[in-house]
Amino acid sequence: MGELQLGDVSLPLGGLTHVMGVINVSPDSKNVHTVAETVDDALLMADRYRSWGASLIDLGGQSSHFDNPTIEPSEEISRVIPIIEALVGEAHLVAIDTWKPQVAQAALESGAVIVNDTGGLKDVEMRKVVSRYGAAAVAVYVEGENPHAVGAVEIDENKADTTARFFEKLISELRGEGIHNVILDPGIALNYRGDYEAYTRMQLDVITGSGALRELGLPVLIPIPRKRDFHRVTAYMTLAFEHEADIIRVHDVAVACDLARLFGRAE
Repeated sequence: MGELQLGDVSLPLGGLTHVMGVINVSPDSKNVHTVAETVDDALLMADRYRSWGASLIDLGGQSSHFDNPTIEPSEEISRVIPIIEALVGEAHLVAIDTWKPQVAQAALESGAVIVNDTGGLKDVEMRKVVSRYGAAAVAVYVEGENPHAVGAVEIDENKADTTARFFEKLISELRGEGIHNVILDPGIALNYRGDYEAYTRMQLDVITGSGALRELGLPVLIPIPRKRDFHRVTAYMTLAFEHEADIIRVHDVAVACDLARLFGRAE
């Protein structure tokens, strides 16, 4: 894995970890410090992320928490497109965080370079969009059709291996449909019903076992879960750097970029 091609830009892979900073434009988001209420707010936030060392922006217009309402694609599009256009105008590399094919298509047409599919690239229409535009895509492991259609997560002491086996089959399917530029996300930042503490421990185990994902030969993105206790968030980040994630998706960008430098994982 020499580089990750994102439109006209190539990001080097190997020996470093790219930081993907989250910007939310959903008023339902529980991570209020990442919520942008206007285009100018989003631009200011993205510029701050870049000054700290982030390479990528992950923009979401729909809260993925199952407690929040599922909005229509048209509303989601109206939230994200003006911001994508503004970010792209300032040379930011933008990922659209959505499970809705209509939103992904509108985002790619507006200059986004990654579809971060929290539906796991299982939707036929989403695959058609990704293939048609030749976009990079994040395949998120999700136990359900999408993050709003989940129950209790299956607790498995070998979850990283289980996830890798799922991805191995998925990768073969995607390649058969002409989709090759894929990034693997084990989905440990998604919210599930069930035993919170057991899931918390399993999230750690998946990061420490993420070598099973790396063996598949594609870039690995570790999404850093948000926790009530911030020291736990930094523990996840630390493990992700130690286990050589290619990308980490974070809500706490300044801390992540500082740790990337500390671990020698920054450019």
